[in-house]
Amino acid sequence: MIPDIYSAGLTSQSFWFTELKKVVKLISNGKSYEEIKSICIEKNLFGTANKYRAKRMCAYILNRAKMLDTTMMNLFLNSDLNTQKIINLITILKGDKLFFEFMYEVYREKVILGIPNIEDTDLKVFFSKKETEHEEIRIWKDTTKKRLRSTYMTYLKDANLITILDKQKTITPPILDTTLERYLSSRGYGAIIKSITGVD
Repeated sequence: MIPDIYSAGLTSQSFWFTELKKVVKLISNGKSYEEIKSICIEKNLFGTANKYRAKRMCAYILNRAKMLDTTMMNLFLNSDLNTQKIINLITILKGDKLFFEFMYEVYREKVILGIPNIEDTDLKVFFSKKETEHEEIRIWKDTTKKRLRSTYMTYLKDANLITILDKQKTITPPILDTTLERYLSSRGYGAIIKSITGVD
């Protein structure tokens, strides 16, 4: 389930779709988490600049992979590219409360209201609202909140939930793969479906 605490940890992470795909394939081939850690670090699976970065990336991506049970892993491996990117986004949503709330409260509302674009001001308003409601967010540095806003937009772009042309961010909500939607519904993740597709 989605965590109960707010975290700014996404400032240290990227979308890492290709990297997750490599890790899921290793898991499906029977590699243990410890073996994957070794491959990440010793064989530089992700092409990082140094071992410290490789270790950090591996930890983050393994945490995402752990969000996928056997059914979701099989679905990930056998789906089209767009669905795979959505599944990667779901692993991020499941691990980060604030990002999930942004998707549910801002992205979803825009889709429901038929507003075609998402603006930088939408993110600023969202963060201001959260600051007034939660002390732990209020004490974050302004640079941290700015980086999170940028990260959120990058995730939406990389997951094909927005397209950016001449700095205009147009919302492009996906039609979920039927099997994925049924799976999420059966596991109690209806809110995630709504946050991604904008279903009321």
